[in-house]
Amino acid sequence: MNQLSFVILSTGLETLKELRGALASNERTRLLAGGDDAEQLFPEIVRLRPNAAVITLGAEAERTLKFVERLAAECPQTAIICASRDASPDLILRSYRAGARDFLRLPVINEEFQTVIERTAEFCSTQTDAPKKRGRAVAVFSSKGGCGTSFIATNLGAAFDAPTVLVDLNLQAGDLSLFLGLEPKFSIADLVENRARIDDSLLKSYVVPHTSNLSLLAAPREADLADDIEPEHIFEVLELLRERYDYVVIDPQHTFDAITLSALDQADDVVLVLTLDIPAIRSTQRALALFDRLGYPRHKVRIVVNRWSKQIDLDLRQVERFLGERVTGYVQSDYNTAVNSINLGEPLVKSDPTSRIATEIRHIAASITGAGVESEIKEPRKGLWGAIFGRPVGAISNAGLRTRLGKDKATAAI
Repeated sequence: MNQLSFVILSTGLETLKELRGALASNERTRLLAGGDDAEQLFPEIVRLRPNAAVITLGAEAERTLKFVERLAAECPQTAIICASRDASPDLILRSYRAGARDFLRLPVINEEFQTVIERTAEFCSTQTDAPKKRGRAVAVFSSKGGCGTSFIATNLGAAFDAPTVLVDLNLQAGDLSLFLGLEPKFSIADLVENRARIDDSLLKSYVVPHTSNLSLLAAPREADLADDIEPEHIFEVLELLRERYDYVVIDPQHTFDAITLSALDQADDVVLVLTLDIPAIRSTQRALALFDRLGYPRHKVRIVVNRWSKQIDLDLRQVERFLGERVTGYVQSDYNTAVNSINLGEPLVKSDPTSRIATEIRHIAASITGAGVESEIKEPRKGLWGAIFGRPVGAISNAGLRTRLGKDKATAAI
């Protein structure tokens, strides 16, 4: 069956992380939104209509149960699951009386969690609403600028042979329109402002087509127009787009701000882009560490090396060992070809489809759609880089790169 969509109302950050991690570890579930403010989350639940809502009960259980009653009346097709560290028979009974369909003990016990998922799936199967289309969301991200994420995102979007929309989430300085040779009249700020009355006709006026299969939702033309855009708006916009496109390719900012995290949370795939230099490798390692703490499953993350060249004196397999993740693709370094395509405003996979760059990006796209073949790139010589990376993993962690990259404290660097 289709994935079950969830929202979480949590009593604290640690509980939210625990529940998010439990959902992320199950391929049948996906998280749409989460927070600790019931009044802010309620309208989002009404609009998103998730399959289930996990409501945690803490010190103010009585007040939260009133919220459960309100939600059960407003969204009868959403299964409400109460969760608490207090699993007393009295609290469980009051939860059911308020409208909950299930109760989950905290901390999460895997067997109980799987049972709750099964019962939620059974409940959803009895609902009569026709299932909505849900396109695949792909975020192309690097926490270090200058790695070519916008170029990769543009060409990856053009490589999908299906209706695709590019979403420019670099709200302060987005320039995907230049990569496509477009001059949009509207932006994501306009869509957010009018999201309550959106329909197919209005959405088409905000999204500018490049080809029959590729469109763009641009970043605001002026930075201050992004001031009113909140993380919950990003959740809602992406949901709208996924109902209308087969692929939604997101190009976020190079920071772990709330807007970027809301997009990464919702993405089915995160294409993590790096170049083969010390700062980029360090940034990628820290991003992976943060993804682990956020509960992202590793199969969601695809590492892509951009501007790869045989002249780079680096053993790629040792980089993989250091990162603890294999590299999905290697995009060749070809400055003139890449710049010419940008200046023409035409993705390289269309303007020069036989180029090495275009061929590799199609490989990456195919790996996402499930029809991929792996890249075949010969290993460069080891040299000095090989001496740095060619040590056991433990040695890398405690010496070599740790000395040069600095201590691994993602929160300090992000």
